[in-house]
Amino acid sequence: MPQFAANLSMMYADVPFLDRFEAAARDGFTAVEYLFPYAWPVKELAARLKGNGLQQVLFNAPPGGTDAASIDAAWAASQRGTACVPGREATFKAGVQLALRYAEALECPRIHCMAGVLDADGLNADVLRTQAHTTYVHNLHWAVQQAASQGKQVLIEPINTRDMPGFFLKQQSQAHAIVQAVGSEALKVQMDLYHCQIVEGDVATKLRQYLPTGRVGHIQIAGVPERHEPDVGELNYTYLLDVIDEVATQCGWPGWVGCEYRPRHGSEPGGTSRGLGWLRRHLATRETLTP
Repeated sequence: MPQFAANLSMMYADVPFLDRFEAAARDGFTAVEYLFPYAWPVKELAARLKGNGLQQVLFNAPPGGTDAASIDAAWAASQRGTACVPGREATFKAGVQLALRYAEALECPRIHCMAGVLDADGLNADVLRTQAHTTYVHNLHWAVQQAASQGKQVLIEPINTRDMPGFFLKQQSQAHAIVQAVGSEALKVQMDLYHCQIVEGDVATKLRQYLPTGRVGHIQIAGVPERHEPDVGELNYTYLLDVIDEVATQCGWPGWVGCEYRPRHGSEPGGTSRGLGWLRRHLATRETLTP
């Protein structure tokens, strides 16, 4: 059954980033994900993974920029990827190459390439989206060739435009159509149930629809709307996690479920760990149901 990865960009905010690896391992996680690794030496990250018996299962390619300083500046300036942005092809390629170097050193099997935000800048909206789509597919063709040559995958993620206004990739169907258009086994969809619920809802049906296709490479979870623990908010994760287990078992889906949420008390000492009751309950139910 799918296993859970701690998102170190959001969880364990009470300790410095490099100490979060140990904190996650202490809570029983065997894998981690996070937004960006580029502010830290890759050897230091690899040592933290190895020292705590953790796998790196996902991180993002740069949202813009080509080195640690410019990547931080791009994120602070609300750049959210360059994959679909005409004229930013060189930046996109440099970012993917940097991400793949980190992925190789960290033995991480997949990277997420954020699509980017559309800026109309006087263009007709339909023209802009057509140009963005063409640029996106072209860039992804190139990226998956680079990734596949190293045995890695590229992920694309639909993200809600309440959190990221103007973000190009919004819906699950749009992402799956792009994966099919590119036509490579090295390109998968990152299915974040938080974003899916905000944009389109009907989450359980979409899990049953898309997991068996083989086009989903990773799942992420968070409560809606505050993005806290999964047991806080409008989504019934007790049910949804059972759906994931059921469908994954039926179709042999081998992916990870990333805990990309901000714990309600995450800035307090031990706050993330105290909020993991939802996970302990789910794993206990699994043990009860396993023959």
